[in-house]
Amino acid sequence: MVDWSTLPKDLLDLISKSLESSFDLVQFRSVCSSWRSAAEPKRPLPTHHLPILPDNGGSLFPDSAVGFRLSQRSILLIKPHEPPHNEADSFGWLIKVEEDLNVPRKVTLLDPLCDKRNSIPENFPHVLDMSKFKVRELGREFKLHYFNTVGDIVESLYLEKAVVKYLDCDVEYKFVLLTIHVSGKLAVFRSWDRAWTVINDMPSPYDDVILFDGRFFAVDNNGRTVVVDYSSLKLTLVASPVFGGDKKFLIESCGEMLLVDMYLSLEAVEGDPGFVEEIFEHPAFYMNERTVKFKVYRFVEREESWVDVYDLEDKMLFLGDDSTFSASASDILPTCDGSSVFFNGNVFNGEDLGAMQDRDLGVFDLRTGKIELVQKLPEYAKLFWPPPPWITSRAHAEDHTGETSSQS
Repeated sequence: MVDWSTLPKDLLDLISKSLESSFDLVQFRSVCSSWRSAAEPKRPLPTHHLPILPDNGGSLFPDSAVGFRLSQRSILLIKPHEPPHNEADSFGWLIKVEEDLNVPRKVTLLDPLCDKRNSIPENFPHVLDMSKFKVRELGREFKLHYFNTVGDIVESLYLEKAVVKYLDCDVEYKFVLLTIHVSGKLAVFRSWDRAWTVINDMPSPYDDVILFDGRFFAVDNNGRTVVVDYSSLKLTLVASPVFGGDKKFLIESCGEMLLVDMYLSLEAVEGDPGFVEEIFEHPAFYMNERTVKFKVYRFVEREESWVDVYDLEDKMLFLGDDSTFSASASDILPTCDGSSVFFNGNVFNGEDLGAMQDRDLGVFDLRTGKIELVQKLPEYAKLFWPPPPWITSRAHAEDHTGETSSQS
């Protein structure tokens, strides 16, 4: 039997430096003392101070804003090493964590599909011993925040997803960031430039961006898909439009790129007899936008097209505000069949409105075309907040070198 603790330190150092995720590094250091000493804690993706994106004479930024900060979040699937005694509790837990910019290994826990911070239960451990769990990073997202003259983060500016590509360079750590400008155009920032570049090519406003197979892809509201060359800042059409839906999402799943098309419906909120007149006078206040279905497509580059997907088989797709990710149903939730799409918002109808003040999380079954509220499906609801019993158990709160501190 191989004694892994005897591996040469220079080999361990080489392996640890190739780990992109800080959580992979935490688990690497938790194997044994020799592995821990060979890999110093680090923050693989450093924080960057970015210049203000030009506002073209508008009032997008407050007078006190001086620049952007880029934060990184990881979407994690956490499972116990040993299956629970109760088979019904044999499921993973999904959580999004954001590393503190100033305190190493201290994280903020967020809802995996949005920026919501949930109340931490009293019995939740202040320190999570990551060696006691199986932890897998399902996705990674980046968030742009602008900050004021004293360095305080004022607000998150972009509601659209930002994607980052870090470039191999021996002299300087270089990166390229792609996001969607408030105008709907693509915006690029390269670390060797002094300003942002807004790309004017926009037949239709862009809906989503993704880093796939080492390249930047973007899709507009009509499904027109392009590759963004970060060197020349030119766009190349790689897939013809996919018309029909109201919001397009790009997602990587098992080495393939998928497009998820969300269909919305406008419905009037019920009211008293004089309600109809009020709707015509103030339509924005009395119309509810509700998600009614999804269509899924697979990217076929050699044909420059999107091909219909009617069954996702074991796959589960998750559409977040700032990232998309996928998982295997057999891995995350053995009692479910997969072929489903989880999404945040636009699920409730009139009678559900009062019950959905806290959460509006839905799941779409691609096989049946049916949409349900996650909170009404216990087998799905337990994937999210609150944390499962095997997380909140105080037995997992012991201090350990592979620890990760948490905060609300």
